[in-house]
Amino acid sequence: MPRQFTLEYWEDSGWYVGRLTEVPGVFSQGETLEKLEENIRDAYRMMLEADTDTRSGARRTEITVDV
Repeated sequence: MPRQFTLEYWEDSGWYVGRLTEVPGVFSQGETLEKLEENIRDAYRMMLEADTDTRSGARRTEITVDV
């Protein structure tokens, strides 16, 4: 299912560097804006795959954190 995110990007030493503002920790870079967009998609997919990997016998629970 396609999802839409905001890509915030800037130039740094001739490279395009960016992040998905809605997904903390998803950053990437590319020599062109098009390559950055391709790389950030890959970074997001890898984050999703890593998030679905669970260790054998691992359990999960939801918690509330006051900030």
